[in-house]
Amino acid sequence: MKHWILAIVLACTTSVWAAPDWTQARIVTLEPERARVTLKHQRIESIGMEAMTMPFKVDGAIKLDSFKAGQKVRFTVAAMENHLVVDQMEPVK
Repeated sequence: MKHWILAIVLACTTSVWAAPDWTQARIVTLEPERARVTLKHQRIESIGMEAMTMPFKVDGAIKLDSFKAGQKVRFTVAAMENHLVVDQMEPVK
């Protein structure tokens, strides 16, 4: 019984420790005053979203002033209050 409980606990927490699902994109527009970025992105596997160009809200911890339009980036998204938020974004070298 203890082994089953341990297996269930580990199965439930594994996704917490999993690496984030990074997606490649190009910045189309930046709106730091609105905490928003428009990205032309590849398919977002974690949510099954096809490749497209769309605006996203951006987490306040991301400093949009350090990015520029046309720049290649990789990002992760999180669902918050019925919309998607870019919660991590970094330049692609």
